[in-house]
Amino acid sequence: MFKEFVQQFLTSKLAVAGLILLVIFLLLAIFAPWIAPQNPFDLASLDIMDSKLPPGSLNGAGNMTYWLGTDGQARDVFSAILYGMRISLFVGVVSVSSAFAIGTAVGLIAAYFGRFIDALLMRIVDIQLSFPSILVALILLAVLGKGVDKVIYALVAVQWAYFARAARGAAIVERNREYVEAARCQGLSWPRILWRHLFPNCIPPLMVIATIDLAHAIALEATLSFLGVGVPVTQPSLGMLISNGFEFLMSGDYWISFFPGIALALVVIAINLVGDHLRDILNPRNTI
Repeated sequence: MFKEFVQQFLTSKLAVAGLILLVIFLLLAIFAPWIAPQNPFDLASLDIMDSKLPPGSLNGAGNMTYWLGTDGQARDVFSAILYGMRISLFVGVVSVSSAFAIGTAVGLIAAYFGRFIDALLMRIVDIQLSFPSILVALILLAVLGKGVDKVIYALVAVQWAYFARAARGAAIVERNREYVEAARCQGLSWPRILWRHLFPNCIPPLMVIATIDLAHAIALEATLSFLGVGVPVTQPSLGMLISNGFEFLMSGDYWISFFPGIALALVVIAINLVGDHLRDILNPRNTI
């Protein structure tokens, strides 16, 4: 089964390229402290005289090249991107994982018990899905304030409903199958039936949604940070780095926002390429 899945995945050169690019970004983010030429959060290593230097410039001491230039705080843009990517990917992975767990649990419970519980939970899901994600996130962050943890809470709040709807749809198909009836007859508890029997058969569509939502979470976090309500300045993500350079665009210092923007776009594109192909593999009806 796994071998067939790998063979199918390798049929798409775009998906393979996206996966390779995504792995590279993950490795760069994980090993940023060892790869980055400069720690952009170490104030002692910054020299204000090196602020807004164009790409390829040398620092004041002449012993370091800023290949992507520096920003208004004299931080090496390349180093800032590596550290910012860590925060962006961390926020995306943690928020999607949490939303996956919460939404899947809600969807499975709704499908298994049905009737009043199903109607109540799905009305809550419908209400959640009726509001734009960014609007809900903005309201929550206005109440909670800035912070990486606050952004994660907001993203979980706007994402869990997608998993709940998908898990319910997949579980409804499975709940009346013979193996579920047999588990009931054996006297297994409902949590065990949900975990051991229904959940494994709901994984394929949920994994597709998780992959697509990862790109959405990273892009949404970048938008929130760009608007000034996401992560604080002391923990800049890619969105915050783009925001920091936005005010300098009109003066010609394009690189401060341009390179973090390219990095963000490549991360989102890589994840979407993988997610689109996973959708085609796990749901052959989408294959053209």
